[in-house]
Parts: sequence; C-alpha cells; structure tokens
Amino acid sequence: MTGGGAVGASGVVGPVEVDESALRSWAAEVGRASVHGGLFVCLHGPLGAGKSTFVRAACRGAGVRGPIPSPTFTLVNRHATSRGRSIWHADLYRLDAPDLLVDVGWPELVDSGDPVFVEWAERAEGWLPPDRWEVRLSFGSRPALRVVEIVSIGSAPRAPGPESVPC
Repeated sequence: MTGGGAVGASGVVGPVEVDESALRSWAAEVGRASVHGGLFVCLHGPLGAGKSTFVRAACRGAGVRGPIPSPTFTLVNRHATSRGRSIWHADLYRLDAPDLLVDVGWPELVDSGDPVFVEWAERAEGWLPPDRWEVRLSFGSRPALRVVEIVSIGSAPRAPGPESVPC
C-alpha cells in the first residue's frame, strides 16, 4: 500500500494506492462492516478498475460462500451469507434509463435493510439513498495498482480505513 492513506474528519478515507491483494483485504473489511448496518455502497470507476473485484471480496467478507457471478445482464443478484443475511449486488452498466430500476425491484432493494453493493452507481442518478458509501476506484501509478477512496455520505458511518489493510 502506498499513498497518503489518511482518514479525513469529513468521512473520507483515502485516496490510497493499493495492489490487488490489499484491495481485496480492504474490501473484505468493508463487507464485514456492511452486514452490521445494512450499508448501501456505490462503486465508481472506469472499466477494469476493480469494481467487481471489490464487490466479490466484500461479499466474501460479509460471509457469502458460494459463487458470486456478476449481474451484468440480470442487473441485480442476491447472495445469502453464512450469517443469515442477504447481500445485494447490482451492476448498472447495461441500464438503459434510471426509470427502469423500478422493474428490477430497486425501491425494495434500497429499503431492504440488507447490504447493497452497486457497480456503475452513477447510472441510478436520483435513485440512490441519502446515506451511503461512495467508493471510487482508478488506475494507479503502475498497472498492478489501484487508487481507492471511500466517502461516507449522509449519516452513513465512516468506512474502515486502510490501516486495517495488511501491507
């Protein structure tokens, strides 16, 4: 792990440059934290930046044991955890219009109280809850590195900091 790694007073964690192993470790921490409060986690970044890797590791951290396929074509997948909770994983890359979120049960998903991870969350426009984490991923200074920043929005608790990530 390289970079500032600061946890700001405003609920901003990062930006931090990490390799894939550290990204998975950090995401697993986010997953463990998400099951306690039913957090809504929005992921942003270009293709290949690590959004799916982050969500899969977060699901593992939350207790999902089976396969975690990408919901690229179904838009939303529900995964059971070993802790008796559900984790929702949405991938809105192929969403044609935000109004179509009603057809995939979006209002129920937002109100479920379960942890929700959304790739390409910017495509949901005005449909995002006011309390959430915004995870921004981008390419790092070398091909194997990613820059990660997590921002707590509204009354969402502060995200786990990079200090919990083994270097």
